Amino acid sequence: MIRSMTGYGSADATGDEGAVMVEIRSVNSRGLKVVVKGPPGVEAWEPQLREVVETRLGRGRVDLMLRVEEGEAAGEVRELDRVRVRDTIAGLELLRDEFGVPGVPDLGLMIQAGGLFRDRSRNGLPERALETAQRAASAALDGLIDMREREGGRLEEDLRERLSALDTGIDRTEALAPERLSRERERLRALVEELTERELDEDRLAREIVLIADKWNVSEELVRARSHVAAFREYLDRPADEPVGKRLSFLVQELQREINTLGAKANDVRISREVVEMKNEIEKLREQVENVE
Repeated sequence: MIRSMTGYGSADATGDEGAVMVEIRSVNSRGLKVVVKGPPGVEAWEPQLREVVETRLGRGRVDLMLRVEEGEAAGEVRELDRVRVRDTIAGLELLRDEFGVPGVPDLGLMIQAGGLFRDRSRNGLPERALETAQRAASAALDGLIDMREREGGRLEEDLRERLSALDTGIDRTEALAPERLSRERERLRALVEELTERELDEDRLAREIVLIADKWNVSEELVRARSHVAAFREYLDRPADEPVGKRLSFLVQELQREINTLGAKANDVRISREVVEMKNEIEKLREQVENVE
């Protein structure tokens, strides 16, 4: 079973220090990138919150958005953030002096700016709220992973249909390939007899056909293509928590290479049509695999 890299989850948790609300969104990415956003001071929690995500996801860009509503216990350790106050006043004065915004800094504007008080231990967020935030993030991840697995189920269904179509194309090509030599044998015989007005040396014709057969041989490409399709299915059967997207992308590239070579050796209209259809299926595989974890 595979997972998509697209998902969403949200949850909240409550403790003595207040309530924490977490929203998590994820989209496709080449690796795992976790971005934590929240109120001033959240940067002190980033390593712990990243760890919550990294232990459960393998790929994707993950945005974790956090809100904190502090309770009475959190308020007991609050103090004025003097650096923040000075920066806020300086910013308001810059608006007035450099940009011509009328007015002077007052308490009302300062309060609206927010972030003027901080926790003594955590520089803006209650220290004891970290555990609550981790619980909320874990619960939000449950919802996100559930969505990624449901979307992964739909992706897998589509991928398996593409693989079945490739199986059909490979089988048809294998059946058509020998017919090319029979037609080429008769074409050469008729051409030589027409030009020389005498019967063709059958031994010479046989040698020519052997050379052409070697040049047109597509058995190796067909074997390798079947092998890649089989490996693709094996990865689809791996556990959901095992990221396989990068390996599937590699197999798509290898399939593309084999089918391109097959097309170059085709020398047959019907085989060329099968190659076009198989290339179309491979392109659809490529598009879908981009979103597989």
